[in-house]
Amino acid sequence: MKATEIAVLMLAGLTPFVATPATARVQEASERGMVMRYVAHVPVGPDEAWAVLVKPAQWWDAEHTYSHDAANLSLDVRPGGCFCEVLPNKDTPKGAPRGGVEHMRVIYAEKGRALRMSGALGPLQADAAVATLTFQFKPDETGTQILVEYVVGGFFRGDAAKLAPMFDGVLGGQVDRLVEKLGGSFAAAFKPGTLELQPPQDAGRPASDAAETAGPPAPEPDAKARIIGR
Repeated sequence: MKATEIAVLMLAGLTPFVATPATARVQEASERGMVMRYVAHVPVGPDEAWAVLVKPAQWWDAEHTYSHDAANLSLDVRPGGCFCEVLPNKDTPKGAPRGGVEHMRVIYAEKGRALRMSGALGPLQADAAVATLTFQFKPDETGTQILVEYVVGGFFRGDAAKLAPMFDGVLGGQVDRLVEKLGGSFAAAFKPGTLELQPPQDAGRPASDAAETAGPPAPEPDAKARIIGR
C-alpha cells in the first residue's frame, strides 16, 4: 500500500503563479523523522476550498487507496472523526463490506481555517510511527492561500532519507490533484518569514482571551522552505 494524503497554501503579494506539479518538498529527513511541506494558491474562498478538501472521494487518487476506488473514502469532519476507507465485498459488491481502514483521525477542525489529523499513512501504519497532517487556509484578495504539512516521528523501519522522497511523491501528487480541482497553482516562491498563518484576533477582545481560542499554531517559518515547485 502506498502512502496517502491531502491539501495546499500560498501567501499574499506573490505575482503570477505558473501551474506546476508538486516536486520534492522534504523539509527534514533524519533520525528524528520526516517533514513534508507544500504551499499553493487557489482562486476560491476558504469555505469553498474547505468544502472540496473534506470530500476526498472527489479528488483523491484511486491508485493510492487499498480498495483502488476513491469513492470508498470518507472524512468525518469533527474531533475524533475518521478519515476512513470501506473495503467492499469483491464477491458480492452489494453485500456487507469485507472490512475497512482508518487512515487518520481528526484532532482539530475549524471550517475554512484549519484541519489537522493524526495518523501514520500507508506502510507506516504497520510500525510505531506517529504523524500529523495539517491544512491551513488564509484568504487573500484573489482567493485562498493553503499550507499543507505532514510531520512523521516515532519509530519506523527503514531509512528516513530514503522513505521521505517516496512519501513526498505520493503526498505531492494528492496536493496536485486537490489544487487542480480548485483551479489553483503552486507558488513558485514565497517571501521568507511569511510562511506562518497567524490566527485571527477578534476585534475588541483582550489578546489573552483571543489566544485561548486562537486554534492551532502555524508552522515555524523555515528559510529552507522559500522555494516550492522547483
